[in-house]
Amino acid sequence: MQICEEARLIEANELSDGIFEMYIKTRVASLAKPGQFVMVYPKDSATLLPRPISICEVSDGELRLVYRVQGKGTKEFSLYKEGETVKIMGPLGNGFPVEEGKGKRSILIGGGIGVPPILELAKALKGEDVTILAGYRNSDMFLDEDFKKQAPLEVATEDGSVGVKGNVMDVIREKNLKCDVIFACGPMPMLRAIKKYAEENGVAAYISLEERMACGVGACLGCVCKTTHKDSHSHVNNARVCTEGPVFEASEVEI
Repeated sequence: MQICEEARLIEANELSDGIFEMYIKTRVASLAKPGQFVMVYPKDSATLLPRPISICEVSDGELRLVYRVQGKGTKEFSLYKEGETVKIMGPLGNGFPVEEGKGKRSILIGGGIGVPPILELAKALKGEDVTILAGYRNSDMFLDEDFKKQAPLEVATEDGSVGVKGNVMDVIREKNLKCDVIFACGPMPMLRAIKKYAEENGVAAYISLEERMACGVGACLGCVCKTTHKDSHSHVNNARVCTEGPVFEASEVEI
């Protein structure tokens, strides 16, 4: 079930350079699961398409959305004030299979703007054997204190200013981390490395793909990715990230 409505903005903040959050009161919160996303519609009529934003956190009928300002649409969102209305549609997509982390050693990995959806997943797996890995460019981090409330956190920064210098895979190697399953969201090079690591070590991996989306409901075919199996309807090796994903088992997609 999907809801399209004018939600109410409860709070808005800048978390770090170019990274913003907004808390919105919405019925979508009652349906949302870790790893899903919403489409947020700009008010400027010159901006035609809604923007997909991953769900960072769900609580008490509210959604917390954390996003990076990258263009006109997200720049507009960053200027919204408390009390304004925000048109959204969601929840959309298939999220993380939380049940796959129950009773297992799990590593939750977020890189860049792929960090936010890991928070709600960490909340869902609280009490399990979980380690969180977060990758940032430098010490200008965000959500790290939120993560520490849920599970042990390891950090990688490109410049080495915090945690391990390098990327999240460098953390796994340096800390000799072991797991049964990986859940991850982030840039494509990171996801490729995680897929390779999972294959070499016999670990299950579920990855959330970041793709440009126009409609969010599978109609436009603008966010198709290659798969290892043929779609039962189209009989080609394709899947729509917005509907079949954004979360896929790593072995099922060609990246």
